[in-house]
Formats: sequence, structure tokens, C-alpha cells
Amino acid sequence: MARVALDARLTRQMSVGMKIHTQALLDRRALFAPEIELIPCGHGENFGFAEQLQLPLDISRSRARLVHYPTQYLPLLRPVPYILTIHDLIHCRFAELYETKVAWYYRAVVAPAARSAQRVLVDDERSIEDCERFLGVDAARVRVVPLGIESAFLEPVDVPHVARPYLFYAGNHREHKDLPTLLAAWAALPEGIGYDLVVTGADDFGDLRARYERFGRRLIALGDIDEATLRRSYAGASALVHPALWEGFGLTMLEAMAVGTPVIACRDAVPHPLAPASVTFGPRDVAAVTRAIVSLRTEPDAWAARVAAGRRAAEELTWDRFVRRIAAVYAEVLAL
Repeated sequence: MARVALDARLTRQMSVGMKIHTQALLDRRALFAPEIELIPCGHGENFGFAEQLQLPLDISRSRARLVHYPTQYLPLLRPVPYILTIHDLIHCRFAELYETKVAWYYRAVVAPAARSAQRVLVDDERSIEDCERFLGVDAARVRVVPLGIESAFLEPVDVPHVARPYLFYAGNHREHKDLPTLLAAWAALPEGIGYDLVVTGADDFGDLRARYERFGRRLIALGDIDEATLRRSYAGASALVHPALWEGFGLTMLEAMAVGTPVIACRDAVPHPLAPASVTFGPRDVAAVTRAIVSLRTEPDAWAARVAAGRRAAEELTWDRFVRRIAAVYAEVLAL
């Protein structure tokens, strides 16, 4: 049995998607057997003593033949051949949205690490070109492993009764998520289309409410919610609208499709497996978002076909299948 060490830390620096990805590997360690033993390593936060000194020591003690770093936060000392996952390169694509030190980190740490990796894993085909462009990685060493979904999202869910129909956005409120485009498109809906807009996360809209709440429509922030509430929120929505300028994969779109919710999203954010089931629009195209929302009522048959396609895609993209694809990459590198 070949030993593979996994940087198993779940840190504050990691996004929700990164944590879900790493946890999926940890929860399904048994699926790697009998050829591979996955050994969790590491503790502590990013950019500290534990990451730079203790993690390499833990990896050395594991006697692993290969290491998997599931995020771009990794030690400078890497004593064992490794695989690196790059979920997205949003910080490089939209460098102007981030501090200068972020660009430095990608140039000085992430790019050399990616070029030295045995393989670079990405969530979708769209990221291959970014790995070449921003990190200088040979595309021949990149492997695409789509993310997956928890089985709970594929189970029947009680659709909550809602007094008013609503559109749903699930995610954080960072600049590249482009919530202003969603708000403007929602505000531009004709008076007779009375969707509320429900979003996850903090109510940080302030004076924007006065600008965008029209015709009695409400903007509702749910705060942090658990998975069960998230599932019900998807299921009760008339559509998930995802205006982000870019996503490595976009788990929220997959989760929405799994429960049968229509998905409207920026074309640059939609991964290849979900594109046929989505209605897409160009980045920051407010008018196109508004038209897509209106089409929920004017094109019911077309939307029914997309919803069915989304459900089929979700049934294929499970975390078990994801882990088996990861195991195949490990085996490729280890020549098992």
C-alpha cells in the first residue's frame, strides 16, 4: 500500500469551498484503499510556524511517497514529491481587487510551487489556461477533477411555503462576486414581477436598500445558515442567480441544480459540466440578467428542460466520484 500525505488543515484563510473539498477527502479516506493509504497531516493556521516548519516535519514522519496540498497555502520546504490543487486564480485574474502582497505571494510562492508539482489539479477545464498564463505550468501536467455534492442534496426536500416568490444568491459578498450587478438587475424588473431577493451572509447593504428595493420587493439577508437551511432555501427559490465574475467551480450552482432550482449565472463562472443546464449572461451585463429572470415566467418549458439537465449533472458529480478521480491521479504519479 502506497502512503500519500494530505495537508488536512482547515484554516481561517481557506474559503468555504476549499474546506468542503478537503473535508470530502478526509471523510472518504476508505475509498483510496487498498492501493493507497491517505494520511492526514498538519495543524495550525496559514503563514505561521506550524505551516512552515511543523507541517514538513509531520509529512516527513508520515513516510509518505507523495503529498497532496489541496490549496495554494503550502510550506516553502517541501521534502516529498507533491500534487497541488489550484481551485481558481481569481486573485491573479482580478489583481486590482486585492492588496499588492497577494500578487507577490502568487508570484513568489504559488507559481514556483505549481511548476515543481508532479501534477496540478483544477476543478474545471477553464482553469487550465489560467495555470499556463499566470503560473507558467505546462498544461500536460494539469488534471481536471470536478468537485462533487453531498448525497443529502440529492434527497427529497420539503419545499418551504413562501408568502412571496424569491430569487436566491448563496455566497460571500466579495467584490469579484459582483453583487451590484445582481442588485441592479433585480431592481430593473418590471413592476408586475414581484420577486424578493434573498442572499446568504451579513446584511451589509446599508443605503443600497433605498436604491434597489422597488414596488414592495424586499432584500433579505439570511446571515450564516446551516446546510439544512441552505437546501430549503435553494428548494424554495424561483432561481439561483450567480453574478460572480469567475469561479473555479461554483458549488452553489451544483447544489441548486441538485434540488431542482433553475440557475442563472455569469458565463465565466459556470463550469463546463453545468453549462448546458444554465442560462448565462456576460460579466456585469445588467440587462441580460434582468431578461434571464423574466424568462423564468415567459419560457417555462425551456426552463423545465434545463432543470432536468441540472439534476442529471448533479447525480453524476458526487464526492465519491471525485475521490475516485483523485485516487487515479495519485496512482498515475506513483505508477501503481
